[in-house]
Amino acid sequence: MIKRYSDHAANERTFLAWVRTAIAVMAFGFVIERFDLFLQLAAPQLALRQAAPHGQMIANTAGLAFIGIGVLMIVIAGFRFRRTAKDIETETDVPSPGERFDLALAVLLVLLGLALFLYLSRAVLPAL
Repeated sequence: MIKRYSDHAANERTFLAWVRTAIAVMAFGFVIERFDLFLQLAAPQLALRQAAPHGQMIANTAGLAFIGIGVLMIVIAGFRFRRTAKDIETETDVPSPGERFDLALAVLLVLLGLALFLYLSRAVLPAL
């Protein structure tokens, strides 16, 4: 039996949860980047109207930002997994890594989400 098996299993489950979340963030970024194709298929009358070039640039930038954040999440999750695995094996007390990074990532995703909301509200709703 592996010593401290339940701790290692919990560490692995946490790592896999981070990876699943990162994959979802990257998939969402891909959807954002290709949202114009969806609009062309879903609403042909909107397709007749020429989209603003700066709007497409915003969608592409936001999509790439989400994909980049997803990749960064996987890299950081890998480092945290390895460090936690080493910390589980030590006999000394190890300080908690803290939640600053987790909160910063959440704030960044909220800001990107708000930017996309504003972009889509201007792109989809008619100008008042």
